[in-house]
Amino acid sequence: MHYKTLLEINPILLALFAALFTWGVTALGASMVFFFKKINQKVLNSMLGFAAGVMIAASFWSLLAPAIEMSEEQGGISWIPAVVGFLAGGAFLLAIDKILPHLHLGQKLDKAEGIKTSWKRSVLLVLAITLHNIPEGLAVGVAFGALSNNPDTGALAGAIALALGIGLQNFPEGAAVSIPLRREGFPRLKAFNYGQLSGIVEPIAAVIGAYLVLIMTPILPYALSFAAGAMIFVVVEELIPESQTGNESDLSTIGAMLGFATMMLLDVALG
Repeated sequence: MHYKTLLEINPILLALFAALFTWGVTALGASMVFFFKKINQKVLNSMLGFAAGVMIAASFWSLLAPAIEMSEEQGGISWIPAVVGFLAGGAFLLAIDKILPHLHLGQKLDKAEGIKTSWKRSVLLVLAITLHNIPEGLAVGVAFGALSNNPDTGALAGAIALALGIGLQNFPEGAAVSIPLRREGFPRLKAFNYGQLSGIVEPIAAVIGAYLVLIMTPILPYALSFAAGAMIFVVVEELIPESQTGNESDLSTIGAMLGFATMMLLDVALG
């Protein structure tokens, strides 16, 4: 389908389709549980590092840079929406991090964060990955919602590149939930269902993000920056520490470099 044809579709619908794709890749990653009972820590570190690199690059190339450019076009002070939105996104994720019960990969149950609860370890692990996916879904939604204000092929290509990049890094996240659950004794199908369920929030967040941008166009630079801040919070708070498990930190660093380069290539080449 040609870009111009896609531009004729409602941006909210495009955001939904894109986020369904990213959810599908999460499910694909979770399906690895049908082939493996455990995952090598070096491989997991590399994949989590790759995911971190993709999210860092997407935060700038697909979100912050367009936000600054739009603010300049609107005649405002270019850095204000970027800084305010970025910090607000981080603050939003910090609040959710303090409230939502969740457990990071590789940690014991007594290390669970958020409000104290009697929920099982499996549920807390899924909620941790779900926390990752909220800003990713918002980012996709805001990027496609921006087409209502700037319906050109370059903006569409950038939004598609963002969805592809987030989809790529969702693969290891799906596997990072389902395979550890299988190792803990869960049946393969149940472990898969938990893994793919962690990505269901992305289509929901994408539709909300796109809708808010459509009804409040002036907030677009702030919305893009907000999504970037939320994504960077996840990278620094969770992905990077989780990718440094063990003595093979070089692998996660290489993964992050490759992830950044891949997302930058997608955004520049398609945009």
